[in-house]
Amino acid sequence: MRISPSDSTLSTYTASDGDNIAMQDWPLPDGLLLRGVVILVHGLGEHAGRHDELAKRLNSWGFAVRGYDQYGHGESGGARGVLPTASRLVDDLADIVDSTRLRMARSAPLLLLGFSLGGLVAGHFVSQSKRDVDGLVLSSPALQPDLTVLQRLMLATLPRVAPNFTVRNGIDPDFLSHDREVVDAYRRDPLVHDRVSGRLGRFIADAAPATVAGAAQWKIPTLLMYAAQDHLVNPAGSRTFAAAAPRHVVTSKCFDGLFHELFHELDPEPVYDTLRQWLDDRFAAPARAGRQP
Repeated sequence: MRISPSDSTLSTYTASDGDNIAMQDWPLPDGLLLRGVVILVHGLGEHAGRHDELAKRLNSWGFAVRGYDQYGHGESGGARGVLPTASRLVDDLADIVDSTRLRMARSAPLLLLGFSLGGLVAGHFVSQSKRDVDGLVLSSPALQPDLTVLQRLMLATLPRVAPNFTVRNGIDPDFLSHDREVVDAYRRDPLVHDRVSGRLGRFIADAAPATVAGAAQWKIPTLLMYAAQDHLVNPAGSRTFAAAAPRHVVTSKCFDGLFHELFHELDPEPVYDTLRQWLDDRFAAPARAGRQP
């Protein structure tokens, strides 16, 4: 069982098919006015609890935070790395957006913040106009999967004949961050796994180009941050998306010399500064407190 920080709470959300989705909420400290609510969407093989420091930083800026373990990840239901349907991750996000909206003030902005695979899920969710959200933050999103010849052959057959068959996801923890403590903690984390199924691989391979193809028509205010030295996700996908998207809608920032997990680097302050400036420019503090989710 995950050891929860004292200022966050754990709960379980029941998805439409009856599977349990593990939720984690970081409410605002007493005395802070609510500026908005941020839903965190984690990356492949990990879980929401790894983003505790970012959630606390968002709290200090006036944002309540909700995170959840995606299906087949962390403490949520489902075999590791497996999807029952190709749209499951996006459908779960839609359900969580709906449930969060019901619990928060109507006037409060709702934002999505997705990491890696979670960035692809959140970006694809927005590109399909699944639900209305007020802002989107993408951190090293998986917008251009680099597939070997063998992986392409597997994706051509496995999703049809053995969609739940899993293989290693290929994530090398050494390239997550330059911070060895982050890498070592990832390796020790019992909630981290290294599996990906044929159906999940097919979702990534299909959703990435579809999301990039919608960049020119992008309407949701978006902050796109990515690492120039990312060895786990090809930064070319982010560059292509940024070049095609309207500049008054999508703000992009490439961080030279950083690895994949921008917020977990040795010096993440420039990343936090970029996020805070973007939030300050678009989501001012309210005149009075709003209801938290």
